[in-house]
Amino acid sequence: MAASAQTHSRQDLFDRSEARSMVITRQGIVATSQTLASQAGAQILARGGSAVDAAIAADAVLGIVEPMNSGIGGDLFAIYWNSKTGKLTGINASGWAPEKLTPAFLRRKGFSQMPSSGIYTVTVPGCVDGWAKLHARFGRLPWPELFQPAIYYANHGFPVTEWIHAYWQAEVPKLAANPNARRIFLSGGHAPAIGQIFRNPEYAKALELIASQGEQAFYRGVIARAILQTSDRLGGVMTASDLAGFSSQWVTPISTTYRGWKVYELPPNGQGMAALEMLNIFEKFPLPQWGFASADAFQVKMEAQKLAYADLFRYNGDPRFAKIPVQGIISKAYAAKRAATIDLQRAHCPVTHGNPTRFGSETVYLASVDEDGNIVSFIQSLSASFGSGIVVDDFGFPLQNRGAGFVLDAKRPDVLAPHKRPFHTIIPAFMEKGTIHIGFGIMGGLNQPQAQAQFVSDIVDDGMNIQSALEAPRFTNLSHGGCGFMIEDRVARAIRQELERRGQKLETRGDYCMWMGGGQAVLHDSVTGVNYGASDPRKDGEAIPEPGPYFTKNRN
Repeated sequence: MAASAQTHSRQDLFDRSEARSMVITRQGIVATSQTLASQAGAQILARGGSAVDAAIAADAVLGIVEPMNSGIGGDLFAIYWNSKTGKLTGINASGWAPEKLTPAFLRRKGFSQMPSSGIYTVTVPGCVDGWAKLHARFGRLPWPELFQPAIYYANHGFPVTEWIHAYWQAEVPKLAANPNARRIFLSGGHAPAIGQIFRNPEYAKALELIASQGEQAFYRGVIARAILQTSDRLGGVMTASDLAGFSSQWVTPISTTYRGWKVYELPPNGQGMAALEMLNIFEKFPLPQWGFASADAFQVKMEAQKLAYADLFRYNGDPRFAKIPVQGIISKAYAAKRAATIDLQRAHCPVTHGNPTRFGSETVYLASVDEDGNIVSFIQSLSASFGSGIVVDDFGFPLQNRGAGFVLDAKRPDVLAPHKRPFHTIIPAFMEKGTIHIGFGIMGGLNQPQAQAQFVSDIVDDGMNIQSALEAPRFTNLSHGGCGFMIEDRVARAIRQELERRGQKLETRGDYCMWMGGGQAVLHDSVTGVNYGASDPRKDGEAIPEPGPYFTKNRN
């Protein structure tokens, strides 16, 4: 195996810190946050499907088995790597605000800021259109076949898993407030228990329509009419033209280099540029020499997070409506200027944004790789848990509350406007060096750029493999600034005490805290043709390999 795929000595393996081994196979792999979804994707690969086919099938299943975090009422983003050409392609399938949803309208309704849930946070869901465009370009199997696993679980049910139960239980008050949500997701007024069978035949009907009629069923057909009926009943302003006029966009990934690796994110309206800025700042410090178990390394990473997020909150928005200084934010010169402000011995709590113009919520993430080595880095979300809290009449799926990412301040680049896309937190990522190519992502709203930057550093600076890097203890700051970080208690107490002496305000959490986000990763070695998969223990998921030909049927 190539050195970059990470090897261990026997002694390292006897004393290793990670709990799981990587999945390693010559066939494809699908890694998701729920095992049934991973299995569905792996079976699609075994039937001759592409990495994109597997990602769509797995994501459709996640909408059933992890309904608070994903589904056809949400948005998606993806990066596709073609193993033959080496080309990366990105898609932005984030929906826009209804044309009639404006700051003036909301102020007349009594809002001084964007609400966090309810009908006025609902934007056009981009997921189904994103699926359709990805399949048309990179799919192999017939479109209807991709939805059969999800339709099966929606009709026949599945036993609820541990993490997903915990998410569900936390949202009982939100679900109870909406009659459709209460009827479908709270049997007897309660969230399903661990191991309890949950079915959603209404959602199965929606998927059957999408399978037979394509995306038109969702944006112009029966499902569209149900969305509009639901919106109208609740006083919403979405129209048929808002749905019918929407289209996802193909986009070119943005990138930086990090100690010989190239790391890619998608451009705004997503927050991927913050991860690249953090890495550029990391690069100004000798992290490989300091090692993972170092207060200096954590200090640099925490200070870099503050600097990058200050820029993110100041400049991010929809580039169709505002000039976003992306190239400045991700430039090496700008990173040097920002890195020069870091004091290793003293935390900076009030951090302001810089001037890069001179320099050029809840979510599912999955990664798939097929036997040809093509990789999909794929992320999908309803934003908050169960999105807006509104479930569509007759079809049993929640609508996202992604519109809560807008602001009403006209001076901000992310101010609400008709057919504008909001500030988006969900970001797929990709990195490569030589023959090694990795699709990865880590969930959790504002956690994502900082978690991704830590993951990259764990691999590049500390020599971890993709499984150990997903498992490594992390920190996160989910606010809009300040020195308050949650940190897992697997970080040595002496390091935590030293960081607090330097001025960081730490809240110690458990070994594998859900606030640090759950991630997935796949790796392809283009010399050996071997694939590797990894799945984060902070979720219920698993990386599952494609069965070999001996075990499969109906392979094309």
